[in-house]
Amino acid sequence: MFKTISTGMRRPSSATDRRAGDQRVWKAAQTRPGLSIAVVTLAAMVVCSPRLAGADVVLDWNVTMMATLAGQSPFASARFAAIAQLAVFEAANAITGEYRPYLGTISAPAGASAEAAAAAAAHGVLKAYFPAKAAALDMALAASLAPIPDGPAKTNGIATGEAAAAAMVALRADDGSAVAQFYLPTSSDPGQWQLTPSCPALGGTSFHWPNVTPFGVPDVRQFRPGAPPPLTSEVYRRAYDELKAVGAVNSALRPADRADVARFYASFSPVVWANSALRQVAGPLGESLTANARALALVNMAVSDASVASFAAKYHYTFWRPETAIHVGDVDGNNKTSADPFYVPYIAAPCFPGYPSNHASLSNAAREVLESLYGADGHDITFSSAAVPGVTLHYTTFEAITHDIDDARIYGGIHFRFDQEAGGLLGRRVGAYIYTHNLQAVHP
Repeated sequence: MFKTISTGMRRPSSATDRRAGDQRVWKAAQTRPGLSIAVVTLAAMVVCSPRLAGADVVLDWNVTMMATLAGQSPFASARFAAIAQLAVFEAANAITGEYRPYLGTISAPAGASAEAAAAAAAHGVLKAYFPAKAAALDMALAASLAPIPDGPAKTNGIATGEAAAAAMVALRADDGSAVAQFYLPTSSDPGQWQLTPSCPALGGTSFHWPNVTPFGVPDVRQFRPGAPPPLTSEVYRRAYDELKAVGAVNSALRPADRADVARFYASFSPVVWANSALRQVAGPLGESLTANARALALVNMAVSDASVASFAAKYHYTFWRPETAIHVGDVDGNNKTSADPFYVPYIAAPCFPGYPSNHASLSNAAREVLESLYGADGHDITFSSAAVPGVTLHYTTFEAITHDIDDARIYGGIHFRFDQEAGGLLGRRVGAYIYTHNLQAVHP
């Protein structure tokens, strides 16, 4: 039996409503009522189907890319995905000329095959980073190239794709992502992040990520949210009490559907859901190969740059996680918070500071670009995951996805609601910048 949670009509999704929500980033924390759940019998479902109706080589290679990235961290995946999708875009666009290029250094002979170029570009990037998967990637390339007649168009297309892949890999060779750095807390004061049970002895992870070169924004510091609310504030107290009530592993107040989304999005990263959603929406539209390549490039650029911006904010504020806060709630300076030294979150907290939420930051960056490309609502998007068998999520809006992700982190017990709100604002700003300033149409 599969549990289907329909989450498409949770809130208005107009641009006006969303912008107004940005101004209420510190609104009072409210638990949302549980969503209706229908239990239905379905055939086995997977996150990524081999081929969607109306799909093209660009969407096909996105599926291959996501399979190749399996096992990578969400942040490494975001970087690899942006590199691969930009190479695909640059290769196809060098031939079709529909949009302003990203690199501007790739040229193609007249008549070159854009399909061959896109496939060769994706293959080239993925094989460069994942040589152990070369055999599977070579088979996928052969399958993509087989329908294209042999001749100069095919040969020139392959050469164009290989050139785009090599150029993108070279561009990112020294982008600050390679050498891992760790953070050890310098203070045990209330509000300061401390090592959590998931942390290695080296300290907080991804301490180097704020220094990763962004893909499409000039400086991630321009997206830094304001400071988290003071520990003595009523905003903090409300968020604290909410987490303490619904986020604990043994909470009796967490609805079953919120437990489902908490477990689901603990493993279903922004890169995974955003690429899956884009394929499901774009596939039936039948847009041009280059338009699909551009869409995937923009979404993955936004997700990756949001990860850099979010980590930059995290390690600027070094704000504590709820499990640390709730353990010592009696000495945080707020006489309205009470401690629970036995609090354990429903899902494990990642090993880095809490504010702002990475999942909110990256997911809302993707949402902003997806809404700009395809509109806010009227979609048909379904997610399932082998990591959470029996749960299928269905959405008609991108906004509903990000709202479930907010709940996932709150009911999962690892983020305060203001972590989510600040991350959402950061992400939407990054996404808006990426969409507005990159890969624009030559003839709008």
